[in-house]
Amino acid sequence: MSDKAEDRRDSPRIPMRLKVRRAGSTADFEARDGDLSLGGCAWNGPGLEAGAKVEVRFTLPILPDEVEARGEVLHVTDGPQGPAAHVRFEDLPVEAELAIARHLDDMRLKGEQPR
Repeated sequence: MSDKAEDRRDSPRIPMRLKVRRAGSTADFEARDGDLSLGGCAWNGPGLEAGAKVEVRFTLPILPDEVEARGEVLHVTDGPQGPAAHVRFEDLPVEAELAIARHLDDMRLKGEQPR
């Protein structure tokens, strides 16, 4: 694994309300409770398998518009709240990646406990 990938995997996770759907779909986005990290996100809910391409949207307080990201489901785990899809972002714009990093730092400084 590259150093950059390891850094992302070690990134703290913070709770985040996400909107998700299968990539290329014209269906409405589904709201899901999940978490956000520098390299990806995860959410609880059925319907996606490992390898699925997804579109994810979320808001950050420091950006005026929603972040629109594409990613791939790396794996699906079964937890106490049911299945959880774990996604790695692909080709995330630098502005969005920097905004996520800043938001994670802001939450840490405010004393919010990352996962």
